Amino acid sequence: MLLEVNVEKCFAEFLVQAAFTLSSERCGVFGPSGSGKSTLMHMLAGLLNPDSGFIRLNGHTLFDQAQGINLRPEQRRVGVVFQQACLFPHLSVRKNLLYGLSRLPQQQRRIDFDQLVRVLKIEELLGRSVQRLSGGEKQRVALGRTVLACPQLILLDEPLSGLDGQLKYQIIPYLRQVLAEFSIPMLFISHSLEELRLMTDEALVLRNGLAEQTLRTEELALRRSLGSSERGYVNLLRLDAPEDLGRLMQYNWDGIKLMLLKTENSAAGQFALGSRDILLFKKHPEAASARNMLACTVRKMYETEWLTGVELDCQGKTLIAEIVPQSVEEMELRPGSEVAAVFKASAFRRLC
Repeated sequence: MLLEVNVEKCFAEFLVQAAFTLSSERCGVFGPSGSGKSTLMHMLAGLLNPDSGFIRLNGHTLFDQAQGINLRPEQRRVGVVFQQACLFPHLSVRKNLLYGLSRLPQQQRRIDFDQLVRVLKIEELLGRSVQRLSGGEKQRVALGRTVLACPQLILLDEPLSGLDGQLKYQIIPYLRQVLAEFSIPMLFISHSLEELRLMTDEALVLRNGLAEQTLRTEELALRRSLGSSERGYVNLLRLDAPEDLGRLMQYNWDGIKLMLLKTENSAAGQFALGSRDILLFKKHPEAASARNMLACTVRKMYETEWLTGVELDCQGKTLIAEIVPQSVEEMELRPGSEVAAVFKASAFRRLC
């Protein structure tokens, strides 16, 4: 995907100025409420006209004020999944799914209906009224309807913000799998760093209507989280091959064995480990109550106002720990230092 944008939109007390180029298939737009994220999304989709500038997708001009080009929304082939599912209440799930597909020229139809239904796991919902669906089911149907319209780009406008935490993390695997399965680029719009890290590789940062910068999503998370007064940076780990050890579960993290508490859901998945839940030792402890002890090498260090972020190389995998500067001095830590990273089995939080 290649998305080139240089637009302005002036409101009574707010100006949106967005000039950027995005090329990743999994892009995010990050910013607080009121930063201009939804305004930008509406301009890309053709639901709001910019005052000036241009929008190009894969070399095709969607809008150009100087040349008098302004394609209608249905001509742009840009799909939108809103925060609210926006399904047609008088239609069944099947008819909602087929709504966009039925209006698409035959030569542009490349998504197999049955395959998409299987990926979304909504086979049993097809004959049901959408008014009898849960919030998560509605979002899956809305995503399916958009995908079946075979867009060149999907805009996801805060699609998870209306869902509770547990439901949100149930939806994320469906989003990722569908977009990967059918090779559809996306622009994921959110104010949640955690959502962006789970969904995107690159992020555009908006602030007060201005597109400030584009950077890797992990770099954005480091800049925003390290040293913050809340919970700090959160390490995201994909763990698989669960093995039942009685009261504990052993998982595989790309060749590294980790111990976690057994829970009702002990399947493979995505887990969070807080940077402040990781203790560093100069020498490997002989014994400790914590179940996880990894030999690591300090790769980088990040100074913040009151904590130091320590990037660790753990057998080729990366962990970020946060410790007080006094500990850095006493342990004489520097890039290349050998340390033991220690954390409890109870320190993990399942995401999805």
